[in-house]
Amino acid sequence: MSSTIKSPWIIHYDASSCNGCDIEVLACLTPQYDVERFGIINTGNPKHADILLVTGSVNERNINVVQQIYEQMLEPKVVIACGICATTGGIFKECYNTLGGIDKAIPVDVYAPGCAVRPEAIIDAVVIGLGILEQKRTALEQGKLVSEKSADCVTAADKIVDGQTVRAAALKITKG
Repeated sequence: MSSTIKSPWIIHYDASSCNGCDIEVLACLTPQYDVERFGIINTGNPKHADILLVTGSVNERNINVVQQIYEQMLEPKVVIACGICATTGGIFKECYNTLGGIDKAIPVDVYAPGCAVRPEAIIDAVVIGLGILEQKRTALEQGKLVSEKSADCVTAADKIVDGQTVRAAALKITKG
């Protein structure tokens, strides 16, 4: 077992959530749950982090930030989508500027749904993520790990409404 699995460092990013899930992420650090006793440390530097914990949905304003944080992390890395907004877009899915869950921007390894996601579910997702991190570390050592590329740039015009993208509907209106 590597030191990465014994003491994973997590970076948390709030991608425009209502802060319900953020409060639950912070609750994991309180004495009631105390994830630090397992060696889990919250860091602010993506280059030190092993796990990216994301809450909230992706929109045009934050998609580049999410992708930059992901790309700055060293391999192997794991992404955990915490909360229903991070997994699918949640209650904001139908908003004009919401693109969807985090998987619209970067590859996600573990989903922890809930509104707001409970601290126990976050801890379970991190434990599952640690298993995936160990598999990725082993694959990297054997030269078999292929880094996953971030999704191409997506905008609100690419959102599907009534069976077609907003961009296609706008072009149809302007042409004719």
